[in-house]
Amino acid sequence: MAWSAVRYAAVILLLLPVQPCASDDRLIPGKPLFPSATIVSNSGSFALGFFSPTNSTPAKLYLGIWYNDIPRRTVVWVANRETPVTNSTSSPPSLSLTNTSNLALSDASGRVLWTTNVTASGSAAAVLLDTGNLVVRSPNGTTLWQSFEHPADTLLPGMKIWIKYNHGEGRLHSERMASWNAPDDPSPGSFTYGADPDTLLQVFVWNGTRPVLRSAPWNGFTVDGQYQASSSAYIYVAIVNTEEDTYLSYSLSDGAAHTRYVLTYSGEYQLQTWNGSSSAWAVLGRWPTWDCNLYGHCGPYGYCDSTMAAPTCRCLDGFEPADAEEWSGGRFSRGCRRKEALQCGSGGGGGDGFVALPGMKAPDKFVHVRNRTAGECAAECAKNCSCVAYAYADLSSGGTKGGMTRCLVWAGDLIDTEKMGDMAGGETLYLRSAGLDDTGSRSRAKTNAMKIVLPTVLVTSIVILAGIILACFKFQARRRIREDHRKLGLILGGTGTSDGLGEGNTAQDFEFPFVRFEDIVAATDNFSEACKIGQGGFGKVYKAVLSGKEVAIKRLSKDSEQGTKEFRNEVVLIARLQHRNLVRLLACSVEGDEKMLVYEYMPNKSLDATLFDNSRKMLLDWPKRFNIIKGVASGLLYLHQDSRLTIIHRDLKAANVLLDGEMKPKIADFGMARLFNDNQTKANTHRVVGTYGYMAPEYAMEGVFSIKSDVYSFGVLLMEIVTGIRSSVDDIMGFPNLIIYAWNMWKEGKAESLADPSIKDTCLPDEILLCSQVALLCVQENPDDRPHMSFVVLSLENRSTTLPKPNQPAYFAQRSTEMQQMRDNIYNSVNSLTLTNIEAR
Repeated sequence: MAWSAVRYAAVILLLLPVQPCASDDRLIPGKPLFPSATIVSNSGSFALGFFSPTNSTPAKLYLGIWYNDIPRRTVVWVANRETPVTNSTSSPPSLSLTNTSNLALSDASGRVLWTTNVTASGSAAAVLLDTGNLVVRSPNGTTLWQSFEHPADTLLPGMKIWIKYNHGEGRLHSERMASWNAPDDPSPGSFTYGADPDTLLQVFVWNGTRPVLRSAPWNGFTVDGQYQASSSAYIYVAIVNTEEDTYLSYSLSDGAAHTRYVLTYSGEYQLQTWNGSSSAWAVLGRWPTWDCNLYGHCGPYGYCDSTMAAPTCRCLDGFEPADAEEWSGGRFSRGCRRKEALQCGSGGGGGDGFVALPGMKAPDKFVHVRNRTAGECAAECAKNCSCVAYAYADLSSGGTKGGMTRCLVWAGDLIDTEKMGDMAGGETLYLRSAGLDDTGSRSRAKTNAMKIVLPTVLVTSIVILAGIILACFKFQARRRIREDHRKLGLILGGTGTSDGLGEGNTAQDFEFPFVRFEDIVAATDNFSEACKIGQGGFGKVYKAVLSGKEVAIKRLSKDSEQGTKEFRNEVVLIARLQHRNLVRLLACSVEGDEKMLVYEYMPNKSLDATLFDNSRKMLLDWPKRFNIIKGVASGLLYLHQDSRLTIIHRDLKAANVLLDGEMKPKIADFGMARLFNDNQTKANTHRVVGTYGYMAPEYAMEGVFSIKSDVYSFGVLLMEIVTGIRSSVDDIMGFPNLIIYAWNMWKEGKAESLADPSIKDTCLPDEILLCSQVALLCVQENPDDRPHMSFVVLSLENRSTTLPKPNQPAYFAQRSTEMQQMRDNIYNSVNSLTLTNIEAR
């Protein structure tokens, strides 16, 4: 929704520079903030401190948040807007966090001028986040208060403008935005912005109590707009709808400059983005753009036609200007009147009908009738002679659970109507109209003739229309497929033998589902932090619901060149693979620079998130661990041998093994995978990818990889599952790494002691010995000595198989110095949920 969705925002606020002092990102009890210091968010993007506006008395201070990394100070939030504090070097004001978790701004005498009015036990902290949100958090991480719910004149990415809020009494729990009173006066001005308190379906800008601007009533659209801030930066405006509430929010693409919506002191709603070249705020959009966009400008039954190059006022169908002279002179306040009176009588409608007006912003002053179908909504208006119009929307298109619908009816003058077009968020307005012919009467002969002609014409028209609609659907479907192939082809165009993906990989080779970018924006709550479940070098991972199914969405970073290669690998490889122990790629999305992959969602996340977490590892008893070992082995065997391709994963590790609801494993993250030809056994690369501790020595040191490289990684993973110890741990009982520790325990006949203490009550000694020996066979120094995965799977399933004795593992004795140097040159992952790590050799 933003204007035709409440689109635009902001005024440049020029403030005197104040040199900030270095500080961390939080305030704790007993350590107040004084005017000489600031609190700076972790990334350095925002600062919290005291400031004096331009041209104001320097002794008059306000507590605010501003952008910290641009040269032109721009305040985005002010605490004490109505109660500035006097500054004095001898007795300065302060902001403190009390032992009851309350933030309080006090003057020199201790008089409290502003407070969060929070009371909670425990040692809370006030943290300034990188989003610009000041949050008071309890020790357990619960948010007790946040500045985002108490906006000033600025809307930042991640902030929410509530349209519908069902908690409590069903009223809004957040405050309206309020403009500054003047460029140098942060006190609340006369203009405010927020949701309509009567309907909770639309938002307004008011001047005092008088409406100035109004959005279209929410009609189920989830994406309100996409604005291009630069050649590579986008702004996504979305309406997020849940069972509990509905709100407007927006987010930025990776690498976008600072962007904000601002309600200016003059009542304009602006969208601004920071231009680093000119060191100034550039206005991407403003509302109102035209006079006829102002609330009620075209009068009763008039509408603003915004589809014209120069929008102007027009009369609705069946109406004419109330005063033709004033109308032609550009004065539209008296609006329009009916050309012919309605014939509505005791029969509930007489000769009246309803004219469909598509692409309209529905008028104000409606009555919201709940729980009606489209037919029931039409009947509700038709049976009531005082109903002049109605509009229906299925809000479930916006993600509402339970099939929520919205029926709006009007019984008075139609005010503040606009023709926007369907693509701009408009909907069909059904207007009651007199059923008269051009002469103003309907003769009996004409009526009888119509009884004969009309059915014939109607049937013929329906047949023709149906044919046209079917042709349009087919055309659109073909065009959509061609467009999907074109987008995918741009990504796959680079695939070739150099990447190990073979030749001929074009978009036409794949029948692969595409998801609309708008649907992903809505499903991820506009890529909100709350939906984010992981992050890595290639981008971020979000949990979402698409078509009623929980999914994981990987949003690839545009800043990573490898991200495009990963996207290509995932689509080309996973789309061709089907195995119960490989994660399923469900769909993808390509929109401009945005590339996203949609996977099945794994509720138990990655193996390492449970295996190495002392509070969760008890969930993995030995039977579950043994099944995970066999499942990963089966999946790897499929990649190496049983699929129609030979695929080297190259980054097998605990973080890339996902667990479903039953703790069954699925190998994930094929971004660094390579495909071998039928007669190819190994390859060499100048770019080493992977994670230290899992990489075979010949690969890490010489760039040579093969299926035996994956076997080595599996051996390390197997030993981690048995012991519950990370391979990256440097000192294990005096040994430099997990593999050397396991090798020594096995040589001394103590392999049973390798078992994780948390599984001693559930493990079988024979299986611990089996898995330990298989693991040591997989990590042998010479790749040729390592078994194939077919032998590994057979050994794990058939415990009577006689196993050879393992030779000395890699990373031992003579290579220790080399391996330490190699480790220093490899970039290691610290995020267990995400993507592969990469480092040039």
